[in-house]
Amino acid sequence: QVQLVESGGGLVQAGGSLRLSCAASGRTFSSLRMGWFRQAPGKEREFVATISGGGGSIYYADFVKGRFAISRDNAKNTVYLQMNRLKPEDTAVYYCAAGVSGSGHQWQSDYWGQGTQVTVSS
Repeated sequence: QVQLVESGGGLVQAGGSLRLSCAASGRTFSSLRMGWFRQAPGKEREFVATISGGGGSIYYADFVKGRFAISRDNAKNTVYLQMNRLKPEDTAVYYCAAGVSGSGHQWQSDYWGQGTQVTVSS
C-alpha cells in the first residue's frame, strides 16, 4: 500500500508558475515509477508526466512539453511537478500517482493521491 499527499495547488494567472509536491509513504519510494495526472471538469483523467524510480526515464504529455518538469527527491520520498507558463486550459485537479506503468500516451497507476486543485485565470 502507498499513501500519497499532494500540495502546492492554487490560483494563478495565465503565464504564471506553480510547483506541486507529492509526499509518499508505505513502500520503498525509489522503486516506484511516479507520475502526475489531471482531470478537468467534464473530462476524463489524463496523463501529464511520469518519472522512473531513479529519475532517468521521464515522459511528458505533448501538451506540457517545454512548460512542465517532473522531478523527484528519493531522500525525501517526494515527487514534484514544476509548472511554468500556465494556461487557462491547464485548470484541473492534479493527481499524484505511484506504481505508474504504460507507454506512449497510455499510462495507468496503482495508487492515487486525493488531488490538488490548480486554477489558471485568464
